[in-house]
Amino acid sequence: MISIEGLSVAFGGNTLFDNITYVINKKDRIALVGKNGAGKSTMLKIIAGLQAPTSGNVNMPKDLTVGYLPQQMNLSDTRTVMEEAEQAFSHIFELQSRIERMNTELSERTDYESEYYQELIERVSNANEQLALIGASNYQAEIEKTLIGLGFTREDFGRDTSEFSGGWRMRIELAKLLLQRPDVLLLDEPTNHLDIESIQWLESFLSTRANAVVLVSHDRAFIDNVTTRTIEISLGRIYDYQVNYSRYVVLRQERLEQQMRAYENQQKQIQDTEAFIERFRYKATKSVQVQSRIKQLAKLERVEVDEVDTSRLNLKFPPAPRSGDYPIIAEGVGKNYGSHVVFSNATFTIKRGEKVAFVGKNGEGKSTLVKCIMGEIPYTGTLKIGHNVKIGYFAQNQASLLDESITVFDTIDRVAVGDIRTKIRDILGAFMFGGEASDKKVKVLSGGEKTRLAMIRLLLEPVNLLILDEPTNHLDMRTKDVLKQAIRDFNGTVILVSHDREFLDGLVSKVYEFGGGQVREHLGGIYDFLESRKLDSLRELEQRATVSKTEKDGNISKDSASPAQSEDSKLSYGEQKEFARRLRKAEKVVADIESEIAGLEKRIAEVEEKLATPDGAADTSLYELHGQLKKQLDDVMWKWSEASEVLDKLQK
Repeated sequence: MISIEGLSVAFGGNTLFDNITYVINKKDRIALVGKNGAGKSTMLKIIAGLQAPTSGNVNMPKDLTVGYLPQQMNLSDTRTVMEEAEQAFSHIFELQSRIERMNTELSERTDYESEYYQELIERVSNANEQLALIGASNYQAEIEKTLIGLGFTREDFGRDTSEFSGGWRMRIELAKLLLQRPDVLLLDEPTNHLDIESIQWLESFLSTRANAVVLVSHDRAFIDNVTTRTIEISLGRIYDYQVNYSRYVVLRQERLEQQMRAYENQQKQIQDTEAFIERFRYKATKSVQVQSRIKQLAKLERVEVDEVDTSRLNLKFPPAPRSGDYPIIAEGVGKNYGSHVVFSNATFTIKRGEKVAFVGKNGEGKSTLVKCIMGEIPYTGTLKIGHNVKIGYFAQNQASLLDESITVFDTIDRVAVGDIRTKIRDILGAFMFGGEASDKKVKVLSGGEKTRLAMIRLLLEPVNLLILDEPTNHLDMRTKDVLKQAIRDFNGTVILVSHDREFLDGLVSKVYEFGGGQVREHLGGIYDFLESRKLDSLRELEQRATVSKTEKDGNISKDSASPAQSEDSKLSYGEQKEFARRLRKAEKVVADIESEIAGLEKRIAEVEEKLATPDGAADTSLYELHGQLKKQLDDVMWKWSEASEVLDKLQK
């Protein structure tokens, strides 16, 4: 579908890509991986046609559509959310407008027998068929499904985009891309502005409804669930694996170990052969064997070991000065903007040394509560900061606050004080800004490099309470692992605002869930929280269903059974029966939909077989039927995705 041939990119004297060749096939799900600065975003820009390579070609069919979501973009604020999303269907509006103009012309003309009039009728007919094929009647429902999946509510549809933060406006751009259904989707860090529920929805969409996908993401769980092929960019070369990321990590290590063993064995063979040649070079009786070994050595195909990028971030937070036993005590804390309540009555205590996560949908108050703790905004209730608490705060937009006109070195030099100024070069080297990299202007750095630079500023003075708001945005896998280990080793208190499940796993011991104007405490790790939330929600649904059924049947009255009897004997048995019934029903729904999908796919194949014949190609009704069947299949796939999710939750 897309062929990348002999691609090379050089900036100044540095080579980013060196003669790279690979193919993107239909329905590929590709993860582009590599350290920050390796060229992942540059590769996407080249495929999207936004940047030209130094040499080489990107070949694709002329009618191929490519959708590209960059890490950052300039967004317009002149429409409502719904109007902006409708821009994805501008081709439908243009076609409808063209049909309207032609119909107007037909109504005004009187030369009914003329050749032009007949051609006009035919053009209107063809345009209407085309409109039916692309599903013009259903685009509104598609928009609603996609916007709701990405976290918007129906109340948001009529709001101006200017009322939303940059992260929410990026979601609108992502929605427009998904709605356009391009042949190839290029996504650069699509999960940076999404909450956990929206990430899971996007996973499902990309897995079941998208065409080819090439994505850059540092959310390991996300790329594992979406991709089936991994292309590593390292030191100007690529390594192509037909597996997901977790399997790629294993295979890559096995490949390097096999190469090293083969290399070591060959080196021993070469040494033994050279020793034989040297030993018997001048003995006439061994001349035949010596010449044979010399020829053998000359013909030997040397084993090469792939060059490994050994540059590594060395990150360690300074020892934390001892604080009081309770760095943060919140009692009845609330925040509202006018009539909009962000959260209310938040009451909790964070102990010294605890590592906790703030999770929930965007806009539910996670960053707002952080700002309350930092004293940046007013609030109601009481927030006590403990004795000798020194806060280090990494804001979500920290990287964007850097002065892009100065160098990396000057960025740190301007905030460093005292003896630390003599160690700036060493610190920058530990963060992979050694040598000439420290003299780079901030504006040429990648998103991950800017995040690393902003992180350095956090390390310049010892703190005992770290508040990190989305610290992993733009960080590559290895840097995330190093940061995770550094936080794990940090002996102070940590508050992490993050949507990255894999990053939080094994790191936090308590989760605070923000939602519905409340802040709820959950003990345990992130996956304990996710699992318990599903179970709690399920129990509530089951209890409501059972109680309503019991009341309806009139089998149990408040007077005839004690609360304990009702709870222990009747209710638990009823719950079991209700759960089993719901599970059977969910399994049947999925099976029925899968059967419907198989039937539709068979009918589509039959129509496509007819369209491949000369008679079929000339039959316009077949094209219309094909479009209708594809549209039905899309709708049924949506139903299957939702039904499968319900079944999966029940089975878990």
